[in-house]
Amino acid sequence: MKRPWNRTHTHIYSLLTNNHTNDFNMNICTYVSVVNMNPRMYAISIDYNTKTYTNLMESNSYIVLQALSIKNIDQVVFLGKKTGHTFDKAKYLVKNNLITNWKDHKVLKETSFYIELQKVNKIYEMKDHALFLFKIKSFKNLNNRFLTLNHLIEKKIIL
Repeated sequence: MKRPWNRTHTHIYSLLTNNHTNDFNMNICTYVSVVNMNPRMYAISIDYNTKTYTNLMESNSYIVLQALSIKNIDQVVFLGKKTGHTFDKAKYLVKNNLITNWKDHKVLKETSFYIELQKVNKIYEMKDHALFLFKIKSFKNLNNRFLTLNHLIEKKIIL
């Protein structure tokens, strides 16, 4: 039987961040939660060893939370199993025509929604992840079916 934290239909997200020279990177996030309604805020746990963590610590520029759709399942391996420190995810995404523009942000095509975020603070440090708090600036809903943890398990992408 699966461990309790793997028995879920948790949505799969990608977080778009930019560095100080405005180069973009995307990762895969599953530890994502709405934590307040007024103002609307998200908490997202980020692995210390990622380019996303580096970007969040060095820059307060563009941050977009993207809820992946079932159509994005093939991008999970490149966004989640490869590090932006050694693999140019932006170049791969652009070369494969997987990027569109939303509010001057380079975002994935065919996601379920976009949420433009403003980093509030790093609020908690753990052994392998740090918890960040973000305020919602704007959003756009799209009509695509959510990608979930179960889809990744069924396709043997994880676990």
